[in-house]
Amino acid sequence: MNDLDLNLIPYLVAIEETRNVSRAAERLGVSQPRVSTALGRLREYFNDPLFVRTSRGMEPTPRALALVPSARDALSRIERGLLDTQHFDPATTADTFSIALSDVGEIVFLPRLLQAFAIAAPRANLRSVSLSHSNVERGLESGDVDLAVGYFPDLGGNNFFQQRLFSHRFICLMRRDHPFSRAPLTLDQFLECGHAVVRAEGRSQEILENYLDKQRIRRRAVLETPHFMSLPFILSRTDLIATVPHAIGFAYVAEHASITLAEPPLPLPRFDLRQHWHRKFHNDPRTTWLRGVVASLFNDALDEWPK
Repeated sequence: MNDLDLNLIPYLVAIEETRNVSRAAERLGVSQPRVSTALGRLREYFNDPLFVRTSRGMEPTPRALALVPSARDALSRIERGLLDTQHFDPATTADTFSIALSDVGEIVFLPRLLQAFAIAAPRANLRSVSLSHSNVERGLESGDVDLAVGYFPDLGGNNFFQQRLFSHRFICLMRRDHPFSRAPLTLDQFLECGHAVVRAEGRSQEILENYLDKQRIRRRAVLETPHFMSLPFILSRTDLIATVPHAIGFAYVAEHASITLAEPPLPLPRFDLRQHWHRKFHNDPRTTWLRGVVASLFNDALDEWPK
């Protein structure tokens, strides 16, 4: 088998099915001499004429008749295998899609993604993972993580693609009957208040902290916590305020009647949320579909949170 050129197998099948060298050449899209050369090499390898000219055309020998079914089956398997790797049907897939998200990202992205999956991919599953920067890189490279969605400023270089989705900003949260909730929040009030400061794994809060440091603004961090999820319960029972990405703020106010929003008294920076993927999977139909779903749901035109 090491000496058999597998590129000759389609010629064997085409000649058997057409019983004519010229028609076999037309089917294969090659010249007639090329088919004749291929037939000569097959005859030499199998030490058999394989096809003999008769009044009815090129008739296969018993050796050819024994070879052709296996050759045809091999071609069919190869064709199916190649096509299957390029085909993805979201309506029937039972895959689990893994997305690297912060807890902010879960609040922003997961509800709408789940709604879209229920319609387009009802048998598929979603898995949200929170990983360090190095583990996100390794996960995307290995395929254990399909996408990283959110603020991942360290995912760069030639091995990663990215697509901007929409911009985010910061907003302040406090309890609805807070002494400073009746009028626009001033800088003096902002500095006077105690703050609940989130030190989460997500990188977006770094933008806020770096801005305050550059402006030499010192707020009093009465509470430091690694979690956003506890903020509504803490703020509703204290006079603390928190500065958070605006999608979280609007989501919390919609679910918790005891807290309200306040515009920051500072021109806080904005930041872009993006989806990131490894170049190994850039043309993979499965992840291409997932990226398309994310991009269709989250963009400037469909940003559901008030500006």
